Amino acid sequence: MLSTTAPAQQPASRPMVIVDEADTMRQEPTPHGAIGLSTAYRISDGVPGRTMEFRKRILHPGSAIGLHRIAHDEVYYVISGTGAVSSGGVTQPVRTGVAAYLFDGETVGIRQTGRDPLVLIIAYPIPR
Repeated sequence: MLSTTAPAQQPASRPMVIVDEADTMRQEPTPHGAIGLSTAYRISDGVPGRTMEFRKRILHPGSAIGLHRIAHDEVYYVISGTGAVSSGGVTQPVRTGVAAYLFDGETVGIRQTGRDPLVLIIAYPIPR
C-alpha cells in the first residue's frame, strides 16, 4: 500500500546578508566617555531585522570604552593588542585570543594598554 503525505511546510527563510567591514569603517571618539579615538566598524548596523549587534572596534593608544552599565550579556573578544577590561569593580588584563564575557546589569569598560592598538570584536543581543 502506498501512502502519501503532504510535504512538510518549510518556515519562511531570510537570505544571508554579506557585509564588507570596509563599507562600515569610520573614525570616531570612543563610546561611553570619548576617551581617545577609535576606528569603528559598525558591521551589523545595516542588517534589516537584526537581533544582535556585531562590531569591530580598534582602540588607538590611550583610548578606552568608558565604564557603563549594560542591560544584556556582552562579549569583548581581542583580535590583537593588549588591554584591561573592567566589570563589577574588577579589572583584568586581556590579550590576543582572549574573550571577556560580561553579564547583564554590570558596569563594564575596556582600555587599550601597550604600544599597539587594541582590536576588538564586540557582540551583544538587541532587546526585543
